[in-house]
Amino acid sequence: MGFTIGGTRGISQIRVGSRRRERATEATAVAEYTGLWGWAVIPGARAVSGRCSCGKERCGAPGAHPLGFALEVPAGATLDEAGKAWADVPGASLLLPVGRSFDILDVAAPAGRRALVRMERMGLPLGPVTVTPDGRCQFFVAPGAAAELPRLLYRMGWDDADLDLRCLGSGDHITAPPSDRGGLGPVRWLRPPSLDTAAAPPEARLLLGTLAYICHRSRS
Repeated sequence: MGFTIGGTRGISQIRVGSRRRERATEATAVAEYTGLWGWAVIPGARAVSGRCSCGKERCGAPGAHPLGFALEVPAGATLDEAGKAWADVPGASLLLPVGRSFDILDVAAPAGRRALVRMERMGLPLGPVTVTPDGRCQFFVAPGAAAELPRLLYRMGWDDADLDLRCLGSGDHITAPPSDRGGLGPVRWLRPPSLDTAAAPPEARLLLGTLAYICHRSRS
């Protein structure tokens, strides 16, 4: 027989319990990123109904940028340290700074999914890959790719092609699973990190040819 929970107190307790579980999940994810994968984590803003939690009326990246007042949780932080740090920023999203342990090759999700299948069949070395709710695939590659991208595309003959492909590097941030991005939904792993791929993602040149080709085919 089913049952219902009545009364405001019961509903309030459910909401509090849900928030506590969410915070515990996020603190565990932060500890995994810092302690297991060796990545720093930065508390980020969230967006609700198009408005950013940073409070700026005309925020340029609602729900997708660091909180200016919050401290970074450094690589190597333990579960206790991550939990204490995240308790100071309730509701923050998890952001990873780009340009330190990895850069990001960012493409449209349909092209990224097709490229990932082809790369796996070819046996190419692969790092972590995420898919965002705004329709992007993000491939983790060795740091320095952003600076080398124009030269690499030129050498491969893709420099004058109309490609929906960009590279994120130093000074950029990405939203990390399981956090929501821009109020649109959670970021998810298409290919989760492992001890090998987190510490040493592949060089961009190893993936760029396939990504550029698939992106070009998607545009034509």
